[in-house]
Amino acid sequence: MSRDRRVELISQKDTDTLTAWLQETVRQARLVWRLFWDRRVSLWAKLIPPAALAYVLSPVDIIPDVALGLGQLDDIAVLLIGVKLFIELAPPEVVREHLLALGARIKEWHVVEEEGGSSVVIEGEYEVKGPETEEVAAEET
Repeated sequence: MSRDRRVELISQKDTDTLTAWLQETVRQARLVWRLFWDRRVSLWAKLIPPAALAYVLSPVDIIPDVALGLGQLDDIAVLLIGVKLFIELAPPEVVREHLLALGARIKEWHVVEEEGGSSVVIEGEYEVKGPETEEVAAEET
C-alpha cells in the first residue's frame, strides 16, 4: 500500500481572489448596516433584511436542511437576494454616499434612458481603494 504524497502550493492569485471576495462581503454587510440605520431609506425597504434573516432562522425551508450542503443553498440565496433587493430599493444617492464613506471609488456612472418610456437606469461600477489595491496595481504594471 503506497501513499502518494504531493505538496501542492496554493497560488498567490487564489488567495488574492479569496481575500478580495471576503473584503467585498464585509463591505456589503457594512453597507447594509449603514443603510438600515439611515433615516433616508424607507421603512418598507428596511423590512427586507429582517425578513431574510427570519427566513434563514425559521424551521420552514423550501429545501430541507437534511441534505448536507444542498439544504443551505436556499438560505444563502434568500440572504443574497434580500441584500441585493435592499440596496437596490435604497435611494441611489444615499447608497453612493455610504459607498464613498466605506472607501469605494465610484467610476463610470451614467444615466441611461430606456426607449419608449420614462424609466431611468443608472449604470456603473465601483472600485475599492486601499493599500491592497495599490499593491496589486503596482505589480500588474
